[in-house]
Amino acid sequence: MVLLNALLVGSLAALASALPHAAVKRQISQLRHSYDFIIAGGGTTGLTVADRLTEAFPEKSVLLVEYGEIGYAAGIFDPPQTVWGESRASASSFNFQSLPNPDVKNKTALVFAGKVVGGSSAVNGMFFDRGSRFDYDAWTQAGSPEFDSSEDKWNWNGIFPYFKKSVTFTEPSADVAQKYGYTWNMSAFGGSTPIYSSLPPFLWADHPIARDTWKDMGIRVANECAGGDKEGLCWVPISQHPVTARRSHAGLGHYAAVNDTRPNYDLLVKHQVTRVLYPNGTTSGPPLVEIRSLDDDHLFNVTTKAEVIISAGALHTPAILQRSGIGPASFLSTAGIPVVLDLPGVGSNLQDHSGPGVSWNYTKPNNFSPLPSDMLNPIFAADAAAGFDETPARGPYTLAMSNSAIYISLPNITIDYMKIINRIYRMVDDGSAASYLPADYNSDPTLIAGYKHQLSIIADLLKNPKAPSIESPFATGTSVRAFLLHPLSRGTVRLNLENHLLQPILDYRTASNPVDFDIHLAHVKYLRRMIGTDTMQKYGTLEVGPGPSVQSDEALINYVKDNMTFSFMHPCCTAAMMPREKGGVVGPDLKVHGADGLMVVDMSIMPLLPSSHLSATAYAVGEKAADMIIKQWSKPFNGHELRATLRPA
Repeated sequence: MVLLNALLVGSLAALASALPHAAVKRQISQLRHSYDFIIAGGGTTGLTVADRLTEAFPEKSVLLVEYGEIGYAAGIFDPPQTVWGESRASASSFNFQSLPNPDVKNKTALVFAGKVVGGSSAVNGMFFDRGSRFDYDAWTQAGSPEFDSSEDKWNWNGIFPYFKKSVTFTEPSADVAQKYGYTWNMSAFGGSTPIYSSLPPFLWADHPIARDTWKDMGIRVANECAGGDKEGLCWVPISQHPVTARRSHAGLGHYAAVNDTRPNYDLLVKHQVTRVLYPNGTTSGPPLVEIRSLDDDHLFNVTTKAEVIISAGALHTPAILQRSGIGPASFLSTAGIPVVLDLPGVGSNLQDHSGPGVSWNYTKPNNFSPLPSDMLNPIFAADAAAGFDETPARGPYTLAMSNSAIYISLPNITIDYMKIINRIYRMVDDGSAASYLPADYNSDPTLIAGYKHQLSIIADLLKNPKAPSIESPFATGTSVRAFLLHPLSRGTVRLNLENHLLQPILDYRTASNPVDFDIHLAHVKYLRRMIGTDTMQKYGTLEVGPGPSVQSDEALINYVKDNMTFSFMHPCCTAAMMPREKGGVVGPDLKVHGADGLMVVDMSIMPLLPSSHLSATAYAVGEKAADMIIKQWSKPFNGHELRATLRPA
């Protein structure tokens, strides 16, 4: 029945082919004269909020401004690709190269972010997991005690209903579930939103090798990891339609699926929100919104009477705020921007998942089939392409990057976990933690106070035997990666001083806090245990990386530096939901401290990274934020009805 209902909704590909719609605007002359809400950014959270506001307030208008275009978003592995896992450059992505990381041999991070309607949900790896309950409880701790009395709670109990609301999960068929051993618990789901997740009807033949190996290591096999309990071996849904196997993303579920019935919903593409303006001071909002046409560089201002919501992502939201004169006063002065509001946390607190890998070779014959190499066989590849177009879809093209992973806590990784945790507590107590921060942090005591508060929370998380420290996903092949889920190092996002309208400068500062190396070291040692298991030895497995000759801690750390992935494309936390006196940018109501009528709703508001990829959390944040905004504005607008107007900049 669930599959039938999903089919009745229609193919995501059909929705995509129906675009663009008349509601899509591409120039100023197409805009109406009155907007009640303006949203900067048509990504995962921005589109979620726009959908809910236009539904709740049919008499109120919403303008959503998106840098990119609108169009079909291919899955991570769709025809005509024949090489599974191959990275593809895309005009629908922003490509960032970070500054060199001096603590990791001056190597740089490569980071992608969505530049299309749908944002990163339209270009990501489609891995659709949620964090542990302890991650979101840590968000509440980050705001304590200052936020304790707020009615807006961001702990697990406060956000879990929005995880459920934000996605429609479809159970696999009984045959598929039995074939692959899939397990799930529908109590973790229950939404009816046209954002879909499912477990694919195909796995590569060597997929069970890693799962059996992890079972050999004594890892708990979890029935369901989306309900808040996430320590163990997990099945992970992917963000695709259960019938067509096409990518499910916010541009489809929160725009294409609804815009025919939303005359109050305008989407302006190929335009950049450059800044917000407070002509009469930050207590007299909402601000004007300055917008630039990417076609002719024309600037114009739009006013509104309700809220301006910045939802441009962890890398572009701080850029909009900094161009607006909202950010660290010292940096703004260097950039030649008048300081409107001194908020040192804007563009600070940058975090991302990173980590090295462990690899091996099989020396004994095996009969794994099919494998990705079979896609090089024209007959197999043709059948795979034909299967993708069947209803329901079948075969290799129903896969994304992975849908199985382990999430293990530090106490279950190393018996020396308290040595690592006590080192964190000591650097908090003796004040040395500040020495590992960016130089401009040291001129601001609020950033140092916030960082020390975060480290204490992370130490408590790492001590918890139910809170994951490592993620290691697997789909096929002879390697696994070790994701550091709770990094201690902090980077920055700053405007490009040569041209403020260009992409901002990322300083990742990976492993600048040396405890990150302690944790990476523990993770690599843990994953190396895979090689000696009965399952691996059945195939004569030999370790390739780090390799048998790499044994000392010093040699292993050097291996980590040489084999680090600096970004798993999960940048966050650059407009953190923390008290202003601890370097925070927004409160639990997501309103910018000291800026009337201005909100941030995207992954920049997280104070700490969760133990997950970010897409599912982005949807949940958008759903919760929308409910908060709807509650606030459900009563009549205060004062007389002001018409929002267009003004030349």
